[in-house]
Amino acid sequence: MAQPEPGPAARTPDVYLLFAHEPYYPSPGTREINTAVVAAGSLLHPQVLQPDGARIHHLLTHGRQPGEIIPLSTLTHELDGGARWSEVGDWEGVTEDLLQLVRDRDCDALGLGLPDISRALMCAGPHSEVRAVGPTAGGYRAYGPADRIEVLAEVGQQLTRAEAGSPLWPGDNLLPPVNSVARPGWTDLQTAEPGEEFGGCSPA
Repeated sequence: MAQPEPGPAARTPDVYLLFAHEPYYPSPGTREINTAVVAAGSLLHPQVLQPDGARIHHLLTHGRQPGEIIPLSTLTHELDGGARWSEVGDWEGVTEDLLQLVRDRDCDALGLGLPDISRALMCAGPHSEVRAVGPTAGGYRAYGPADRIEVLAEVGQQLTRAEAGSPLWPGDNLLPPVNSVARPGWTDLQTAEPGEEFGGCSPA
């Protein structure tokens, strides 16, 4: 499996992280929110676990297309199905902090109440398959990469409507991005000058 190289790829800051989280209701009578989309810059927020958030930001923003929405599970796929997360950081701690930022309104987010299958596809790697048991005993339907792409396209449309010409606010007092992500044998991170896997899915 090809692995991401942190050096050569250009950084694309205007991308988004999608992550599933424990469902909650923003206020009485509202729909359940179980997934969030935040601007990549929110990973650099000082209230997010650091340097883990900055390291994840580095992976998220390198070699991407402008405006791309990257599920956390895609990063898990790129990190040997999650085996290399220990080289990057604590994704669970980072996403918990991000969710707290969202709920405290310290950054903008697109809150989504995804149906079970759509949410499962976002928690699965880009080449994974999700099977749903049908109403008849023993029957099931398989959902794969094409369905995952379709869900991401629908999320992208919702994000476009939500932003309406004003990009998601990542929060204030953001830390500078890191220039590299630690790899085996590396001990330090340098910072820029100021101025099929199932994984990457928080428990439901």
